[in-house]
Amino acid sequence: MNDSVRAGVLPETFGGQWALADVVARLRVARMAWRKRQGRSRELGGRELPSREALAEIVSALCGALFPMRLGPPDVREESEDFYVGHTLDIALNALLAQVKLELYYQARHDPRDSQVLKLRAVHIVQDFAAALPGLRSLLDDDVMAAFHGDPAARSVDEVLLCYPGILAIVHHRLAHQLYQTGAPLLARMIAELAHAQTGIDIHPGAQIGRGFFIDHGTGVVIGETAVIGERVRLYQAVTLGAKRFATTADGSLEKGAPRHPVVEDDVVIYAGATVLGRITIGKGASIGGNVWLTRSVPPGSQVTQANVQSEVRAGELS
Repeated sequence: MNDSVRAGVLPETFGGQWALADVVARLRVARMAWRKRQGRSRELGGRELPSREALAEIVSALCGALFPMRLGPPDVREESEDFYVGHTLDIALNALLAQVKLELYYQARHDPRDSQVLKLRAVHIVQDFAAALPGLRSLLDDDVMAAFHGDPAARSVDEVLLCYPGILAIVHHRLAHQLYQTGAPLLARMIAELAHAQTGIDIHPGAQIGRGFFIDHGTGVVIGETAVIGERVRLYQAVTLGAKRFATTADGSLEKGAPRHPVVEDDVVIYAGATVLGRITIGKGASIGGNVWLTRSVPPGSQVTQANVQSEVRAGELS
């Protein structure tokens, strides 16, 4: 960025054949109109929102700290692991603190709360996040083992960690869910969308997911905000755990945060292309076949296939 741009001055030759001076002026009008509709006078002091690019670097560093000999830099040695982890976490957590502050300031932009209170809250959020990392590593170890044992094509746990999109997605989710729980939902959503962009797996950071979770192949999986998933659950590609309908408030706007996604109990398998909608319960040990459309609860141990769903429809038993 050159000095004239920093100073907000357009050079005389600016725009040339593109008539950019006019385009810039009209874009300014559009921005001002948007800010007026949103109740914002001006965006003072620079960018108010967290940075997607900064978060990508933070997540990459956190992955290296969690799995230094697999996801860390190529020159890490076992004898220097602790030094690398400590150094990396110090940088990553300080960078995360800056992003958490941006989110908290953004949340409070119409609130006159003391900035010192927000800074202290940001520190507490990052402290809680740091303290949770050993537990997240333990959860992720179970996820990696679930993928290794659940896929006959997996040759090693290292292959699973390095190559499987489902593992990349769940690593991001475990980190994002911790931030979501501790008061940084925007950062959590941004981290989730980093994984979504890379893998095609869309897990809302609010979803509660138990140990030993495995998404095989992965592309097209969607897991909604209020989904609750038990332990040792396995999903295949293009599975949706979504909402059947959206409740509205008195003014007609969508109700936020209401439980609207499925509860999937322990040891459930949901095969490719299945769509499970609404606040229903899939009982422990149930198996949901490929391409099934399901909007009712099923008891533990059930085997639901297209054929038996279609027979229930013909008999008028399916709600």
